Amino acid sequence: MRDHSLRCTRVLLLCAALAAARALAQQKTGPGITGEESLTWKGITLYGVIDVGVQYDTHMAPFTPFRPAASGNIVRPMSRESVVGVSPSNMGQSRVGLQGIEPLAGDWAALFQVETFFNPQSGEIADSLKSLTVNNGVPLSKQSVGVDGSSAGQALQTSWVGLKSPRFGTLTFGRQVTLLLEGVIEYDPNYNAAAFGLLGASNSYSGGGSQESNRLDSTLKYRVSFNELWHLGALYKLHGASGSANTAWQGNIGADLAHASVDGYYSRVNSAITATSLSASQLARLPPAYSAADSVAATISDNTAYALMAVYKLEALRLFAGYEHIRYENPRTPSSPGFVNIGGYVLAFVNNSAYDNSRSVQVYWTGVRYRPLPRLDLTAAWYGVHQGAYGSGALAGCASRLSSSCSGSLEAFSFDADYRFNLHFDAYVGAMYSGVHDGMANGYPYYTTNINPTIGVRYRF
Repeated sequence: MRDHSLRCTRVLLLCAALAAARALAQQKTGPGITGEESLTWKGITLYGVIDVGVQYDTHMAPFTPFRPAASGNIVRPMSRESVVGVSPSNMGQSRVGLQGIEPLAGDWAALFQVETFFNPQSGEIADSLKSLTVNNGVPLSKQSVGVDGSSAGQALQTSWVGLKSPRFGTLTFGRQVTLLLEGVIEYDPNYNAAAFGLLGASNSYSGGGSQESNRLDSTLKYRVSFNELWHLGALYKLHGASGSANTAWQGNIGADLAHASVDGYYSRVNSAITATSLSASQLARLPPAYSAADSVAATISDNTAYALMAVYKLEALRLFAGYEHIRYENPRTPSSPGFVNIGGYVLAFVNNSAYDNSRSVQVYWTGVRYRPLPRLDLTAAWYGVHQGAYGSGALAGCASRLSSSCSGSLEAFSFDADYRFNLHFDAYVGAMYSGVHDGMANGYPYYTTNINPTIGVRYRF
């Protein structure tokens, strides 16, 4: 299945290159690059990002060629040694895409977008779940970086079509980013950069509790604004199974004031999936019908999140702040082993009862982005996570590493500098510290802190 997806992706890239060749005489492009600098031909724009650098981690595992960010960036359970290597997508996801808009009747227009994520250092299509399956049955002492995510080797990470009207808003359908992820990208001081921000390094928070839920298939999304002041958003994911399983909905309301913007979000994801590698015991018990190359274990939960985010803007200074509360509960509609997840990966072992008592996680962040020179941005940010105890019996109210159900915390802070040589090319340098404590450090047998000095370049077209 994934071989077929890879062939489709290559066809897409070839078509994109042909479109670019026809447009090259007029334009040159990229996300956020418009007008004469965009590679646009008859309303269709080819764009892309290539972001690659070198990173040193004080406590990490060997980098993976599959995950969008090859490094774990923040401390992980398999973090056990110092590592240095080529790391992609540090400031922004490396990608290539096509987007377009076609005027219809009146002020209505049709629009679309398709994107493919890739790792420039390996040439691999981004595939977080493959970073898990290569660790199936492998002890932590020998694992490479493996982290769940919404990239699972699909030919297209983004694929949607829609209608737009200045008066009535924009309605889109397909595989697309959620409202909550859009908010994180806007209100994170590091704009969701994986190397320099907790929110980008761990997509659980932009996914409302699950790293697979920041991009969703079969999703309707609607946005509308009023008088350039108020804006509203709504999202609904159609189910992929019976009942309410695998559905999701989100809402957003916000305002843009003189120097400030503020947004509130609500998110509900039913039967959300948090995938992990198979343990040695699970691999030994894997049914003959399943392949170790395509199988993962998973915890299933119903996740509810509320978030409030704000930014205050001055000419050369931006101040950011955000708060999110996530509640995990056992799923109302349990999932069964054999469920086919994104990218064709199979949930071989499923836990539907991880949260007999609901788990509560609070996330908060603040930071400043300062532009001392027209082409230089300096960013300093701090992130915190606090988990309340949710065990029972002897574990009720515990605050230690004894169990993952004990209360615990995670913190990260970072500093980075980004210099733009021109519209298309920039260079960056920075580092992030991360540390876990008590219940959130359960399962970390080696180290509980990491620092990741990173330097790199990014080209946008």
